[in-house]
Amino acid sequence: MVGTTSDRRVDAIDIAVGARVRVRRRLLNLSQSALAEALGISFQQVQKYERGANRVSASMLVKIAQRLGCSVASLVGEDVGAVHDVLSTQLAVSGAVEILEAFEKIKSPSVRRRLLKLVASLAEADEQDTDADGVRAGKDLDQRA
Repeated sequence: MVGTTSDRRVDAIDIAVGARVRVRRRLLNLSQSALAEALGISFQQVQKYERGANRVSASMLVKIAQRLGCSVASLVGEDVGAVHDVLSTQLAVSGAVEILEAFEKIKSPSVRRRLLKLVASLAEADEQDTDADGVRAGKDLDQRA
């Protein structure tokens, strides 16, 4: 049957829109479940939107943009200034580009997941080593000598 979901090929535009939704949601530290609840849909539907597996309707795109505090244009790639500003700031951190380049070379999804878990745990440990005043609990290895 023509037009059924099983016949539909994933479109590059749907993937790109989904990726922008995911990036914006993650920048806001918003879970898929929280976004889904705000939109009145299941978190599985949010997952499908973010993967590009399901096409986002115009009305849902407007709701998503409102919840994420951005324009529909930014989600469809017409207004990328805000995302570029955030990414430029993040990539300006010493070592960020090198880490990204190395990560891109890793082809195994399971290795990528393990690396992300490792980095997340290191970031959490680093935050715990810094007290409320922003003072490090101990000296960094680079500062020992």
